[in-house]
Amino acid sequence: MTFRFTLPMILALGACTGEANHLGNPLLWPITGLATAAENAAYNQRRGQVEVIVKSNFPAILDDIRAGGGPILSDAMDTAGVPATDRPARITQMQGDLGLYATNPEALVVALMVYGG
Repeated sequence: MTFRFTLPMILALGACTGEANHLGNPLLWPITGLATAAENAAYNQRRGQVEVIVKSNFPAILDDIRAGGGPILSDAMDTAGVPATDRPARITQMQGDLGLYATNPEALVVALMVYGG
């Protein structure tokens, strides 16, 4: 009878080692699950805001990219969380990919979110 409870207990404790694994400590799963859900909600809200800026000002944001910056591009970068120190390099990258963005506004949203981290 005790073997039936001992083996699962040993297996459960073995999962709680300090060694690295991709699942983490099973005792912390409820906490990490809630934290992940909160992070995802915040990211999705920010992404939605960036998408509204890009799609509602699409011709103007393309002009800002061509010009090397502008108010709408700055607003989109602020919302996406792109660090100010990274912006000149990111604008140069966007200028190089302008052909893609001109036909695919979603690609520009994704790029801004990636640059924002």
